Amino acid sequence: MDIHHEEHGLAEGRPAVLIHGALSGIGTSFGAVLPQLAKTRRVIAVELQGHGHTPDIDRPLTVEHFAADVVELLDRLGLDRVDVFGWSMGAAVALRLGTDHAERVGRLVLASVSFDDDGLHPGLLDGIQDLQPEHLHGSEFHEEYLRTAPDPAGWAGLVTKMKVLDANLPQWTPEQIRALVAPTMIVVGDADIIRPEHAVAMFRLLGGGVAGDLTGLPACRLAILPGTTHTTIPQRAEWLAPMIDEFLDAEPATGASVSN
Repeated sequence: MDIHHEEHGLAEGRPAVLIHGALSGIGTSFGAVLPQLAKTRRVIAVELQGHGHTPDIDRPLTVEHFAADVVELLDRLGLDRVDVFGWSMGAAVALRLGTDHAERVGRLVLASVSFDDDGLHPGLLDGIQDLQPEHLHGSEFHEEYLRTAPDPAGWAGLVTKMKVLDANLPQWTPEQIRALVAPTMIVVGDADIIRPEHAVAMFRLLGGGVAGDLTGLPACRLAILPGTTHTTIPQRAEWLAPMIDEFLDAEPATGASVSN
């Protein structure tokens, strides 16, 4: 599979890989924040199987497949380790990279991620199987797909495959989250599809909070964006870019054993 990717910004330093959300692409997920991040670092934005410029193949859409594809892309580019910023489904892919391919990940920025089903507001996915491709006609995601997809007629197939993924969302145990090595920043909107309580619980599992050594910055961070829904997180570039820049450039916390 020819995995579409775009490179922006500086050639020096550890790159940041951007992974988009479901039914989205580079433009609708990162059109606002990518140019800001590219001012200070090398940015590699990918488009996953069946999304954007990347063709679909005869294989289900799963977070595990997506993560393996990103690792393959890193191998092709000769990159041993990268920072990863994912939004929505892309954040789940980033988390899977962090737990299953830890040696390839420096730091993680996870926007709108849930490590189990309890992270979603109750009933959120009720009726998702009734979603029809035409229900999304005219949306920014559909319009982007028509502009970029190798086969613009493949929209119905993408939506059908995504419904299967939504019915089988990836799960992580609390122990897997605690064992995550990469310093991680969690981002949610205050009106997101992810419950803020879940984001706080994940932050605690990662060791976040005021307890412990106060002389260094914590290895993990939590940002709850005010007045922000799930789909408006990508539009908060004026907030996200400086926070992400500062986090990716931060020195490890005092006593941290994380390799940067």
